[in-house]
Amino acid sequence: VQLQASGGGIVEAGDPLRLSCVDSGRAISRSAMGWFRQAPGNEREFVAAISYTYGNTKYADSVKGRFTISRDRDIANNPVYLQMSSLKPEDTAVYYCVSAREDITWPSGRESDYVYWGQGTQVTVSS
Repeated sequence: VQLQASGGGIVEAGDPLRLSCVDSGRAISRSAMGWFRQAPGNEREFVAAISYTYGNTKYADSVKGRFTISRDRDIANNPVYLQMSSLKPEDTAVYYCVSAREDITWPSGRESDYVYWGQGTQVTVSS
């Protein structure tokens, strides 16, 4: 499993940004996938997750209504996306794409359920 996230950058408050993630190590994964983030001096926190079968989603309260997670089912490399809108300076962080254990098929918000982590992509939102 090799998760590769991309799409990070420097934007102004209120701007949108779209993160992408591909898994170059597996053909198709049916486990949950998601995003976590870590800001300097803060603990890593859950952002969003999505299941495979029905595309059920779960969001952190801080991003609900502003971020949308999606994935392309049955496509090699298991692409997953995070569409971020109305970005705020407090959204500044390194964003990590994650994939859960194969038995975790629901959109878990629990960090310990995710065993595969990408390298992270920096998102900086200026005020």
